[in-house]
Amino acid sequence: MNTSTLRLDPNPVSFTGSAHYKLYRAPSLSSPSHLCRPRVSTTSWKTLECSSVKSSASSVAVTKSTRDSLTRINGLSQVSGVLGCQWGDEGKGKLVDILAQHFDVVARCQGGANAGHTIYNSEGKKFALHLVPSGILNEETLCVIGNGVVVHLPGLFSEIDSLESNGVSCKGRILVSDRAHLLFDFHQAVDGLRESELAKSFIGTTKRGIGPAYSSKVIRNGIRVGDLRHMDTFPQKLEVLLMDAASRFKDFNYGPEMLKEEVEKYKRFAERLEPFIADTVLVMNETISQKKKVLVEGGQATMLDIDFGTYPFVTSSSPSAGGICTGLGIAPRVVGDLIGVVKAYTTRVGSGPFPTEILGQGGDLLRFAGQEFGTTTGRPRRCGWLDVVALKYSCDINGFSALNLTKLDVLSDLPEIQLGVAYKDVDGTPIKSFPGDLHVLERLKVEYEVLPGWKTDISSVRNYSDLPLAARRYVERIEELTGVLVHYIGVGPGRDALIYK
Repeated sequence: MNTSTLRLDPNPVSFTGSAHYKLYRAPSLSSPSHLCRPRVSTTSWKTLECSSVKSSASSVAVTKSTRDSLTRINGLSQVSGVLGCQWGDEGKGKLVDILAQHFDVVARCQGGANAGHTIYNSEGKKFALHLVPSGILNEETLCVIGNGVVVHLPGLFSEIDSLESNGVSCKGRILVSDRAHLLFDFHQAVDGLRESELAKSFIGTTKRGIGPAYSSKVIRNGIRVGDLRHMDTFPQKLEVLLMDAASRFKDFNYGPEMLKEEVEKYKRFAERLEPFIADTVLVMNETISQKKKVLVEGGQATMLDIDFGTYPFVTSSSPSAGGICTGLGIAPRVVGDLIGVVKAYTTRVGSGPFPTEILGQGGDLLRFAGQEFGTTTGRPRRCGWLDVVALKYSCDINGFSALNLTKLDVLSDLPEIQLGVAYKDVDGTPIKSFPGDLHVLERLKVEYEVLPGWKTDISSVRNYSDLPLAARRYVERIEELTGVLVHYIGVGPGRDALIYK
C-alpha cells in the first residue's frame, strides 16, 4: 500500500505523559552536529535530502554483507537473548530464526500460545509459531520449552503436526520442562468469561487462557507437565481446577462428563508427550557447562511485563530480562548479550495506553503498509510513531547490548517521520521516564521530533552504507536517544532482508 498520503498531524495524538527525561547519547556515528541540538516540541529538518539507494548486487557487496553478519553473530555471548522492547509483535521470531543457525539451543522462558512468531524458511515458506521456539527450522538446533511457559498441549501438538507435514523434523528436537504448567481448554473459556465480566474495562487479551493458567499456578492448584506421569492422581487435581472455575463463573458449565472427557483426552496426551518431557533445568545448566551456546527467545515484550508494563493492560508473565532466569532455571551471571527488538514505529494489540498512537486514516495506512494484524488472533494492531521514552525505559530495564530495528522499509513512502522523544504533563512538567500511573499516561503530552522520509524502496538494500542518508539519520537518531547501538535492521520479512550494522 502506498503510504505517501500519510501526513503529520500538527497536534499529534498523545495520552498521559511524563516529563522530559535525560537522554543518554551514544558516541556520534558520523551524525552531523545539528542532530544533537536541543529539541523543542516539534523539530523539522526539511533540508536533509535523501540519498539514492546504491546497488548491492555486486559480489563484493554480498561478500561484505556476509562477512559483517558472521562477525556480528559470532561475537555474541554464550548465553544470549532476544527480547521485545515494545508491546509485542516486533518481529523477534525472524532474528531468532537467523541467529539459531549459530546456537546449539533455543529456549522459550515465559508466556504461552499468546506469542505469535512468524518466520520463513530458505524457500520463503511462512511458518506461524506460538509455542515451539523459532529455532525449529534449523535442523541442528535443540528447542526447549522452559518451566516458566504455560503449555496448551492441543496447540503444541497441532504446531508439531503442521511442522512435520511441511518437512520440518521435530523428533528429538523439542524438550518440554516437567515443571512447566499445563494450560487447559477451560482456562481459555474462563479467559473469555473474565473479559466479558470486565465489560468496558476489558484487558484485550488473546483469550488463549494465559492469565487463568498463571492464576492457577500462583494460587498453587495448577497442574504441571510432570503430573502427567501420575495419572492416578491427575483426575483429582483436575477436578479441583474445574470446580474452582465453576464456583467463580456462573456461566462456566461443568459436570462429571467434562471431567471424564478431559481425563481420557489427557491420558492420550500424556503418552504422546512423554518423549518430549525433560528436566530442562538440568539440560540448560549442563548445556552451559559444556560451553554450548544458548539463545533465549522472549515472548510478548517489556511494555507488557506484569510488573513493568502498562498494568493492568499487560500479559501475565515477565517478558523482560528477569524472566530468563526464573523461566529457565539458569543463573543471572551466565546471561550475556541481550538484543532488544523494536519496530521502526509502534504497535499494540488490545486495550491500554498508547501515547504515540495515530488515530484515523493515518493509523490505517500504516497498519496496511506494515500488514499489522496479529499472528495469534488476526486482530488489527493499533499503530503509532516510535515512542523513544518507552524504548529508553525498556532499554534501562533489560540492559540491552544492541537493538534490532525491524520494518524500517514500511516507512519508506512517508514524506516525514515523527519520533516521540519526551513526555510532559498537562502543566508542562517534564516526565523523566515512562510512568506507572495510568492517570498520568492518559493525560500526558508527547513531544515529537520530525525527521525527513527517504521516499524510496529500501527492501533490496543489504549494506548499511547503501541506505538513503535520511534512513541512516533515522537509525542513528534512535541510537543517540537511547544510548544503545542498532546492530540489525530489518527491511523485509525474508531471512535475507536484514542489514548488519
